[in-house]
Amino acid sequence: MTKPDLPTIIPVFPLPGALLLPRARLPLHIFEPRYIAMLEDCMKSQSRLIGMIQTSGAEGQRLAAIGCAGRMTSFSETDDGRYMVTLTGMSRFRLGAEVEGFSPFRRFHVGWQAFARDRDPQDEDDAGLNRPAFLALLSRFFEVRQLGVDWKNLSKAEPELLINALSMLLPLQPEDKQALLEAPTLTDRRQTLTALIEIALHRGEEGEEVMQ
Repeated sequence: MTKPDLPTIIPVFPLPGALLLPRARLPLHIFEPRYIAMLEDCMKSQSRLIGMIQTSGAEGQRLAAIGCAGRMTSFSETDDGRYMVTLTGMSRFRLGAEVEGFSPFRRFHVGWQAFARDRDPQDEDDAGLNRPAFLALLSRFFEVRQLGVDWKNLSKAEPELLINALSMLLPLQPEDKQALLEAPTLTDRRQTLTALIEIALHRGEEGEEVMQ
């Protein structure tokens, strides 16, 4: 998708804890009527974009200032009317004013200008990644949490795939996910992720509650 294809108004799906990043894929299971309506509307559009965004505050009414739009790249319907879709991350966006109307789902004006690098089809690199040290830290975390992992594929993954997949899949708080989303570069995201893992390990060693 090129820059002119990016619409100025998109539907927004507020979902705390669900992180989408550029060039990554996010599977979603949709069953609420308002979001089924959103998907049906999305399929009629040229861009097929949905904006994923974190929420905060009482009852999740406050939306984060920055989200990530994904293009619907796979779609299937179950026998009981639920939808299984995959969004492929296209670009982050800055949330603007909400579009008033009678739609069952929310739509917003969005700005793409600050995130031009997200639309680069080439994966971003992290030249400073010390893979052995990073994997050793992950190994400690997975051992503490008693989680299984495919170390063979993990150890061979390209930096962007490795860091973004972990950012999306690890059990982090919504505000931590937001910090990872807003990291300007892949190196910044890896450094943020490393800090979050180290904090979780420290809390575990101190007998405190770790990431939920």
